[in-house]
Amino acid sequence: MSELVTDTTLWERYKSGDQHAFGQLFQRHYPSLFQFGMKITSDSILLEDSIQELFIELWQNKKPTEVLSVKAYLLKALKYKLMRSLKKRNGNATNDLQDDMLFELSHETFLVERQENEERKKIVMGAFQQLSNRQKEIIYLKFYQNLSYEEVSEIMNINYQVARNLLYQSVKALKKILTALVVLWLVR
Repeated sequence: MSELVTDTTLWERYKSGDQHAFGQLFQRHYPSLFQFGMKITSDSILLEDSIQELFIELWQNKKPTEVLSVKAYLLKALKYKLMRSLKKRNGNATNDLQDDMLFELSHETFLVERQENEERKKIVMGAFQQLSNRQKEIIYLKFYQNLSYEEVSEIMNINYQVARNLLYQSVKALKKILTALVVLWLVR
C-alpha cells in the first residue's frame, strides 16, 4: 500500500507533521541517497551522518518548501551537505573546488556494476530459457520489440484477449522462476 503513495503525498503529509510519512520518505530514499553519496565521498560514516542530519533538519524545520521532485530535492540537499562537511574537514584546501570536481566514479565502481549486471543478465536469461516457446515469443514481442497487443496477436495468430492473458501468465511464470533463482543465488 505504501508504494502506491507518491513522494509528493508523503511530502505534504510530512510537512503537516505526519511522522509515519516522514519515516516512509526516509526508508524510500535512503538507499539512493547512500548510493549517490558514495560517489561524492568514500567515507561511509560521514555519509551516514550526513543523511541522518539531513532528515533531522528536515523534521525540525518543516518549511513549507514546495518541491517538484522529492528525490531530486533530497539528493541536492545531501550533495550540498556533504560538500560543506568535506570543505570543513579539509579546511581551505577544498574551498576552491567546484561542484563537479567532488563527484567521483572509480574504475572499481564500473567493474563492480558491470559484474553485477552480468550476473543479473545470467539469472534473467536462465529464467527466460525455462519458459515455453509461446511464452518466450510473447515476452520478446511485447517487451523487446515494444509491440502493441494488437500487433502481437496478429503475429502470433491469437486474439487480443488471449495475447493479454498469455503475457500475464508468462510474466507470472517468469517472476516465479526468477524468485527461485534469486533465492538460490543469494544462498550460494
